[in-house]
Amino acid sequence: MKFSVVVPVYGNASTLETLISRLSVVAGRLDGPLEIVFVVDASPDDSLAILRRLLPVAAVPTQLVVHSRNFGSFAAIRTGLMAASGEYIAVMAADLQEPPELMEEFFAALADDTHDVAVGRRVSRADPAMSSAMSRLFWGTYRRLINPDIPPGGVDVFAVSKPAADELLRLHESHSSLIGLLFWIGYDRVEVPYDRLERPDGTSGWTMRKRTRYLLDSVFSFTDIPISLLSTVGVLGAITTVVVAVIVFGTWAMGGINDVGYTPLMLVLLFSTFSLLSGLGVVGSYVWRTYENSKARPWAIPISRERFGGK
Repeated sequence: MKFSVVVPVYGNASTLETLISRLSVVAGRLDGPLEIVFVVDASPDDSLAILRRLLPVAAVPTQLVVHSRNFGSFAAIRTGLMAASGEYIAVMAADLQEPPELMEEFFAALADDTHDVAVGRRVSRADPAMSSAMSRLFWGTYRRLINPDIPPGGVDVFAVSKPAADELLRLHESHSSLIGLLFWIGYDRVEVPYDRLERPDGTSGWTMRKRTRYLLDSVFSFTDIPISLLSTVGVLGAITTVVVAVIVFGTWAMGGINDVGYTPLMLVLLFSTFSLLSGLGVVGSYVWRTYENSKARPWAIPISRERFGGK
């Protein structure tokens, strides 16, 4: 197999037939065989039943992997990368907002052996105004805090050579960022521009809560911002403590404070609440993530894997 397309599936019943049809057309224009690897991440709709009906009669070879429960799209992508057998592997969503024809451009960019990683760069997007604004805010913050090399609109679709995919799969970090890891491994990278299309059906599950959690995971995994922030808080706390200490001491010296023990009590409270508690929160976040990684649990649990040969 020369080419593979990994498609995580969650709530995409209405778009699967069109997706398979369009990828089959793409397969006919490639200079080698293509397979599609569908990973059903415990989808709540009838996506699995639809795929089991469509794949045996599909025009291209396919794989169908099913997770035991919902582990998230990034875990589904990793499962798909492990199952894919192509020399070049692309990853796309099943909602058709990224055109399937883009896979042809990805494979062309990788097949010249100059690049090992191709990422989609959005030129425009047809999302609702609120969703578009939230996405710009999220990815703008991500680029400033995590990695300025990521395209301004973020990365929702990408392709890698088999060696790059293998290196990506060697990283077993929990609560991390797949896109962050994709840029961390290096390799020669190329951006492929495209227009993000309007979602034909349903709504995005990429909520602000999930964005915030993903951003925090990326901050703790790829930067020293929390530790630097803790150091800054410590310095500001020390300065504030000194200033308040001078004020309190001056007030006491002029007879403005008559309560015994008030001055040292104020200083202790200021320093402990402003510095120690914030420090415990940051350190606790690192300890929790270290503990999660020490468990060495798998990213996901596939309970079945089926192959269909194509017509």
